Amino acid sequence: MYSFAQRKDIRVFDEPLYAHYLTSTNAKEYHPDAELIIRSMECNGQLVVDEMLKNNSSEVLFFKNMTHHLLDLDKSFMKNGLNIILTRNPEDMLPSFHKVIPNPTLNDVGYKSHVELLHYFEENNMSHIVMDSKMILDNPEHELKRLCKHAKIPFFHEMLSWPAQARNEDGVWAKHWYKNIHKSNGFMSYKKKTKEFPKELNALLNECLVYYKQLKDKI
Repeated sequence: MYSFAQRKDIRVFDEPLYAHYLTSTNAKEYHPDAELIIRSMECNGQLVVDEMLKNNSSEVLFFKNMTHHLLDLDKSFMKNGLNIILTRNPEDMLPSFHKVIPNPTLNDVGYKSHVELLHYFEENNMSHIVMDSKMILDNPEHELKRLCKHAKIPFFHEMLSWPAQARNEDGVWAKHWYKNIHKSNGFMSYKKKTKEFPKELNALLNECLVYYKQLKDKI
């Protein structure tokens, strides 16, 4: 999102369906600042989708969504744009997520719903691309050029860096999730975690790896 926000032809939107997800599940009981998020956003998911579809405020629109936020929505609206599935090795992702939401479940972290969504795109011939965060960190220019080519938009070098600060588009949840991005000024080199993987997450890791492999096979 921060990368695309550097383009002059674009507007970015940070997880517009978050409140819909919280009000539709028990996640509101354990997500930080859930009530604040619910008060700050539209909670009716279909109304959010309608606003997304009729938004013409910029030549290009970038909606950052979490797959599990699509809960109970008719996904056919996604035929109107290019869908990017961004995945990350669960060995790297789960310990970070665990720091904010202890002992997450498969439904919390989205790997299964990613694969289900991928199958939906394939079955309905909907435009999509799968990307891996490590590949982006290892070679951001190459991966962003690949994405822009797929989206049929020009690549701009401005997408490779940004000011080390928060953005106005950040959701009210930013203080819990975006500390590192606010300190960064571009794509940081990938560094494998050195701390021992939390033993309490081993069962979830094994579940996630099955789905992660399926996603990797589609890149």
